Amino acid sequence: MSEFSKVLIIDYGAQYTRLIARRVREAGVYSEILPCSAPDEAIRAAKASAIILSGGPDDAGEPGAPTLSPAVLESGLPVLGICYGMQILALTLGGTLVNSRDREYGPAELSPSGNSPLWKGLPRNKPFTVWMSHGNRVLSAPPGFEVCASTPNLDLAAMADESRRIYAVQFHPEVHHTRHGARILRNFLFAVANLAPNWSMSSFVEKATAECRERTGADKVVLGLSGGIDSTVVAALLHRAIGQNLHCIFVDHGLLRLGEGKEVIKTLNRHLPGLNLHAVQAGKFFLDRLAGVEDPEEKRRVIGRTFVEVFEEEAKKIASARWLAQGTLYPDVIESYSAKGMVIKTHHNVGGLPERMNLKLLEPLRELFKDEVREVGAQLGLPAEIIWRHPFPGPGLAVRILGEVTRERLDILRAADHIVTQELTAAGLMRKVWQGFAVLLPLRTVGVMGDARTYEHVVALRVVDSVDAMTADWTRLPFQVLASVSGRIISEVKGVNRVVYDISSKPPGTIEWE
Repeated sequence: MSEFSKVLIIDYGAQYTRLIARRVREAGVYSEILPCSAPDEAIRAAKASAIILSGGPDDAGEPGAPTLSPAVLESGLPVLGICYGMQILALTLGGTLVNSRDREYGPAELSPSGNSPLWKGLPRNKPFTVWMSHGNRVLSAPPGFEVCASTPNLDLAAMADESRRIYAVQFHPEVHHTRHGARILRNFLFAVANLAPNWSMSSFVEKATAECRERTGADKVVLGLSGGIDSTVVAALLHRAIGQNLHCIFVDHGLLRLGEGKEVIKTLNRHLPGLNLHAVQAGKFFLDRLAGVEDPEEKRRVIGRTFVEVFEEEAKKIASARWLAQGTLYPDVIESYSAKGMVIKTHHNVGGLPERMNLKLLEPLRELFKDEVREVGAQLGLPAEIIWRHPFPGPGLAVRILGEVTRERLDILRAADHIVTQELTAAGLMRKVWQGFAVLLPLRTVGVMGDARTYEHVVALRVVDSVDAMTADWTRLPFQVLASVSGRIISEVKGVNRVVYDISSKPPGTIEWE
């Protein structure tokens, strides 16, 4: 995406780093995230126009804490440090830090001062609420910096070296709790860095189409098509770019929702006429491989390996296939390789391919968040029933069954999950919530049904609100909807006698249970 302005975000491990990337993109500027462990060469190779340093959980200057790459300051680019980013700038450039007596977490009243471009268009001489989250603070600014904001508890809440275009704030402008936060970020992008707001989904579609056509030439491309929004958008984009050179392989691994396999084929044929679609029924093969597997990461690995085997066998039938297309998204990449190398969870489509497949990888959506993918789908003319389909994990229901995956447990979960979908649809909530599904727990509880004692399964309901799946909050469903879902599952799904509702957010939890 070299034709777009680009902001590089150095991730020091903050839970809000992805929000920074989203806010920058919402302003019309393309953004990328690199971990703080990235080598200097990677920072230089990014060819960014500005750099933002994120917050993080460490104490700057302590043994083992992340440091500032020399490439950041050597670049001469505009820099904005946020929270830990401010502290590491101060420490590196000659300022001093001290531990705060109490960790400051929550709202604070910020009083801007001076004529910093960060405050352009903000009310003058009027404090506003910002969100703080830090355990130490900058005591004195480095040489060349001026203090440009304070709070009742913090004399130095923002600082700037105008001559070098280096700015830093102790608060988090990327979160909704900070009033004027989006304006502050936009001021950095446009008033400081003079970037062009040229990132949009229409521009992305045109450039991605041309790039895919140029990269693949006359070669054939195979795509693992699940029928979900990600792979369907890839199919539509590539169908537009290379036509009949695209071959889509739909592997029904037997871990789909109720009736989903047939519905996927019907929908694709109706909305993408002329698509080369190869369907493979492999449910028994996957179930045999999953027998006895309980660990969630091992499940993902088994499903990933098995999918590659089945896919590879089918792909061999397509002569002259040279490329494998995938619906990898930016959150997949970020979650699979975090700031300090810790894997949150393995994504089946991240990490490369077996060398024996001898196919080059094509991932046209790798730079997009989920909501951006939906915008691309609309640009490509896909119908609402596809665009607004709830996200579904690549390993399917296997990661919504805690413990071993068996045919009996799949049948129970499919029936329960179908009721969740029906009731959310009846209540007019399917388009309003980000995701809603059932999870089968690895335990049984005592109950009474028909005057007899039961000892049966527990189903958990998971319904969340989100924008891009980077963060999510549990949906406050009306009690009558919860009652209807619970009552139907217990009465209609044989083997279930208890339903519970998950009221945890992301973070600290994830949307999926595994």
